[in-house]
Amino acid sequence: MPVGDKYANGPYMKMTRPVSWIKSARKDFEEFPQAVQADILSALTMVAEGVTPGVAKPLKTLEGGVFELALRHRGDAFRAVYALKIDSDIWVIHAFQKKSKRGIKTPQMEIDLIRERLKRLQEMLR
Repeated sequence: MPVGDKYANGPYMKMTRPVSWIKSARKDFEEFPQAVQADILSALTMVAEGVTPGVAKPLKTLEGGVFELALRHRGDAFRAVYALKIDSDIWVIHAFQKKSKRGIKTPQMEIDLIRERLKRLQEMLR
């Protein structure tokens, strides 16, 4: 057995889930500043490895398994929303810059869009 494979099936192997993107979420994400993109990708890597990053919070207005990554960058707020329980993949279903200056609540318009994308994704994966 090659040395590099010593722990291939042992307790030290990280189990990771694939991260998939809804096309429009990926497009919006790619418009974020590079530093924000790097932070979100780092957080998604943690999620894929089974760790909940500190910037993740459940979206309580939606069914279980939907989380929002909330990041601040130079006074702006950026969000990426992912779902854990739709498929074996982790699905990034929405990415947006939060414009509202009132409170931390996710705007209803964004919640409605997330609901619609979740519905379409579930139908597509059937």
